Amino acid sequence: MFFEHGLYSFNKPLGWTSYDVVNWVKRRCDTRKVGHAGTLDPAAEGLLLVAVGREYTKKLEQLAGQEKEYLCEITFGIVTDTGDSEGKILSRQIVNIEKNTLQTILNGFIGQQKQIPPMYSAVKVRGQKLYELARQGIEVERPPKDIEIKVLELLDFRPPDKASLRVVCSKGTYIRTLCYNIGEKMETGAYMSKLTRTRIGDYRLNAECITPQGRRS
Repeated sequence: MFFEHGLYSFNKPLGWTSYDVVNWVKRRCDTRKVGHAGTLDPAAEGLLLVAVGREYTKKLEQLAGQEKEYLCEITFGIVTDTGDSEGKILSRQIVNIEKNTLQTILNGFIGQQKQIPPMYSAVKVRGQKLYELARQGIEVERPPKDIEIKVLELLDFRPPDKASLRVVCSKGTYIRTLCYNIGEKMETGAYMSKLTRTRIGDYRLNAECITPQGRRS
């Protein structure tokens, strides 16, 4: 497969980083000007927009700033240091979540709010990426960011400890942190056990999205 200059929709597989996809594309085009609009962690899958060529990479910042939609699974009773399934378990307890209580808690997260970025993220504090500090066992104070949760829909409830959510949110929202914060409000702890990005602005995850295969980088 050879990529002409343009904007492409990918279905990023589990285990791949966003830059794995970018590097995969670079080996199949005639330019080093390749970038993506909005990072997806290796533990997440779904829509990743990749631009090829200077004309299109200039548009990435605007694309990354658009509204995003996710489907996620949240598991209660477990807290990990990364907030997702790849992290080390910090605490575990037996829970039996009640649907009505969960729905009430979810309703409270809809709207504009402040969110503290997780330590395992690419956000820079005093010139250092947080995940680099986290890997050294260092935790620093992170300034909260303004975000907006526009939709937080309970799609499926599977007692005693799992639920599936649809989230529509602004740029800069960490779904891992949202799940952690929901767990705090429920007084059970929680982590994001699955995540799929389904939309960025008007671009949607569908059967036409390219799925990279083979060597990652």
